[in-house]
Amino acid sequence: MKSTAAATGFSGPFALGTLSARERPPFPGLVVPDGRVLDLTAALGLPDLRALLERWDEVLPRLAGLAGDADLDWLPLESLRVHAPVEPRQVFQSGANYRTHVIDLAVAHEPEGGRPAEQVRAETAAMMDRRAAEDQPYLFIGLPSAITGPYDDVVLPSWCRKPDWELELAAVIGRPASRVRPDQALAHVAAYTIANDLTARELVFRRDMPEIGADWLRSKNAPGFTPLGPWLVPAGFAGDPGNLRVTLRLNGQVMQDESTQDMIFDVARLVSYASQTTTLLPGDLVLTGSPAGNGMRWGRLLRDGDVMDGTITGLGAQRTRCVAETGDDA
Repeated sequence: MKSTAAATGFSGPFALGTLSARERPPFPGLVVPDGRVLDLTAALGLPDLRALLERWDEVLPRLAGLAGDADLDWLPLESLRVHAPVEPRQVFQSGANYRTHVIDLAVAHEPEGGRPAEQVRAETAAMMDRRAAEDQPYLFIGLPSAITGPYDDVVLPSWCRKPDWELELAAVIGRPASRVRPDQALAHVAAYTIANDLTARELVFRRDMPEIGADWLRSKNAPGFTPLGPWLVPAGFAGDPGNLRVTLRLNGQVMQDESTQDMIFDVARLVSYASQTTTLLPGDLVLTGSPAGNGMRWGRLLRDGDVMDGTITGLGAQRTRCVAETGDDA
């Protein structure tokens, strides 16, 4: 599916994307708000946005100059296909990072005949208060192969019985980050984008071996389970990452609509925490968790033909259609 809207929907004088024209390979593009795109392969001699992010401090001032030059060879956005903006080497995903969302999930996952909902809510709220005080986010690793474009169809695997949506703010790393403090962490974030981190809910917890906990490989990483983009919006244009609106509509109906203020651990603490174990590299993604309003909350999970529209303040919008896979169970 192509982006057909001339309006790009992002904050600031420009954003970045990965696009392609008919019979041409994808290229890194500089996008301006009125829907013009500049091929940065020719302008900067860089093959993709990850290469650009590796030179972020050097390139960013040049991008501002290019965005203001009307005499360059601009392309119309409506003639191009929009792909996932970047191919990360590492994807760090945050679990249980929105207060209301965690409470809703705890209630939804309580076994029939288990604790009363009021007790589950109170105990879960107390648990989150302890987590915030101890400064221990919960991160796990996603696969880059799960990423797809912001307008591509999402294939629901035949083996997945409870596919669910999870719209999230994603931080995109520019400068490498290793063991950085929270007060240093945002200096390593080049940009922000939108991710929809789909989940096979029935596979999150291993029923056969409950003592080993969650199975994030199977529940999170089917091909196309992470629609990404459309744009990388430079951090300086995106506003306060702790005060953005995350909204997902399913077939036009609002299902998620929450501020990032509800996050338990903010972007700086998540980036810092991940960097204590491994080095975050340019182009890597740090997904910050999903707010309340998932399918488990509504008792309505994804089906063939569903259309998801996701927006985050100042970052544009993505639209993906769900298509049921046909085939044998795996």
